[in-house]
Amino acid sequence: MAESRAPTTTPGPSTLQRGKACLRCRKRKMRCDGMKPACQQCVRAKKPEGCEYDDGKGKTRTQLMREHIARLELRIKQLEHPEQSSPAITLFDPHAPSPYYSESSSSSSHGSPGIASVPPSASPSPFQIGEHDFRQNASSPLDVKFSEIEYSPWGSLTDFTQPPQVDDTYIAPEELPLELAQMLLEIFLPHAHQVGLVVHVPRLRDSLHGMSSERRHPALMNAIYLWACYLSRPGQLSEHEPLYLSRALAAMTDAIQFPSRIVDMIQASCLLSMYLLTSGRIFEGSYYATVAASLAIQCGLHQVTPDEFAPPADTPDWGWGSSPKLEPAKDAIERGERILTFWQVYNLDRCWSAVLHRPALISDSEHPWSCIYTPWPQRMEEYEIGEVDSGTGSPTLRTFFSQSSPTSNVPSGFSTMALRAKASALFEGASRLSSGWNRRQPVTTRFTDNLRGFEQTLSRFTTTLLPLHQLGAAMPEDKFTLITVHSLVHAAMINLHTPFTEEVPASREKCGRAARALVMIIKHITDIDYEFLDPLIGACWTSASKVLQLEVARMQAGWPPLNGADVHGDLAAILYAMTKLSARFPLIARALTPADQASKPQNCKASSTATS
Repeated sequence: MAESRAPTTTPGPSTLQRGKACLRCRKRKMRCDGMKPACQQCVRAKKPEGCEYDDGKGKTRTQLMREHIARLELRIKQLEHPEQSSPAITLFDPHAPSPYYSESSSSSSHGSPGIASVPPSASPSPFQIGEHDFRQNASSPLDVKFSEIEYSPWGSLTDFTQPPQVDDTYIAPEELPLELAQMLLEIFLPHAHQVGLVVHVPRLRDSLHGMSSERRHPALMNAIYLWACYLSRPGQLSEHEPLYLSRALAAMTDAIQFPSRIVDMIQASCLLSMYLLTSGRIFEGSYYATVAASLAIQCGLHQVTPDEFAPPADTPDWGWGSSPKLEPAKDAIERGERILTFWQVYNLDRCWSAVLHRPALISDSEHPWSCIYTPWPQRMEEYEIGEVDSGTGSPTLRTFFSQSSPTSNVPSGFSTMALRAKASALFEGASRLSSGWNRRQPVTTRFTDNLRGFEQTLSRFTTTLLPLHQLGAAMPEDKFTLITVHSLVHAAMINLHTPFTEEVPASREKCGRAARALVMIIKHITDIDYEFLDPLIGACWTSASKVLQLEVARMQAGWPPLNGADVHGDLAAILYAMTKLSARFPLIARALTPADQASKPQNCKASSTATS
């Protein structure tokens, strides 16, 4: 009797072996008693069906999903080309257990709601797609040729390989089979942080089979399906990217008519912008970044306050109807999603404006209409329990830049997403400040003071970050976001001092130190991590490679090495990392080509001659 009661009377981390906690407790960093089919934490949270275990004895859910996707892709190929093969027909058993949660292949707990098996006839589109369907009506106003456009630091887009052309056919009444929609969503969710989307996952899942009024807008869902296919490259699901891209673009024109779905449209615009930018379609990607920023400002996401988007008291009423502000959020989760959506737009706007050398679209002036008051983003778990930061009543970003110490008068702003937003502000701010220097004009005292003050803010912020050697203990999504944050702040230091490296030895030293710090970050990245990195990190590596290439050229010209650093080895590490990441994001390959050429000895010699 005593032995049978032991598992229930002695719960806790002192008796539970490492790795035996349920997946939900692991993610929330909560104590788990290891009870099955559901631990007490999940039972108290009224989510016993979400209590799942993975002790490593069987295949993981990801492995099972990949195998299932491979079977689906094979079936799709057989359906599209029946003349090439005549496989035996397998009937679909709707009562069969899901392969993702099969007791014989996984150690997950019993009773877990899995993703239902996809019928053999399912395909990533609601109708059968043949190769000819994509060839007809392929012309689209979005198929822009970039033969004469050049953007630094990514180089020329001449002869850039375009993604498949967009099929402008959009069948609005058709919807994906539920099983297929769930599968594509589950492919995307582990990568959501990679493209900046943070939502309440249970509600997103529930929206797939809810009432039509509760579902997320097709613009957002098709953008998610688009990324799911993109992330499946080089699998056959990637062949259906043109379909979901066309559906997402067509749905965008419909979403603007429904104010209740405007947040969905903003999120979809961000996803489309990221997809097009990283594919090398700069004009189109910039267009949807503009759409996201304009809508976010128009509906007041930059001023989420306790009074819910209340305009200033002295705002005149012009008699032209109500302002297109959002209705008050129905609960803390919805309000949290709005806050997270604004910072998603902010990160996209600030970082890519710096990369593409264009002005940022979201201003943060002292004017009451443009000043950002939205509090720093928090973890979704905090919004779930109602702990929503209401802000300090002061401008969020300008307060951050004016702090005398990293912790003074700061009640919040240290979540992973908040650190990401601050890093975006520093990355763009450094580029904007340094680009304002004119070599032909004398340096003013004001410019020097601004430069010194910005560098102090950048250095203070760096001290608040989790050290690199501790990133392995963080949750996966936090780890990858923190890698991006570390990379952005070191790239910001490079961008801040690059114009002065030839004349100011201290600036050359700081750039070299920041480039070596980026190399140290790369050494903490494993091969599998490259599948989950933010594509923006490629721009940070580009900045570091340029610093190292210049040092190689200087050494060829007879300059002393920078503190005895292994410049050639560091440059090789940067180029290796960029090569790995360019396999997923084509735009990075355009930045890699000149870097790779410049690393060759003969090109280094020519560069040193030009520099001297």
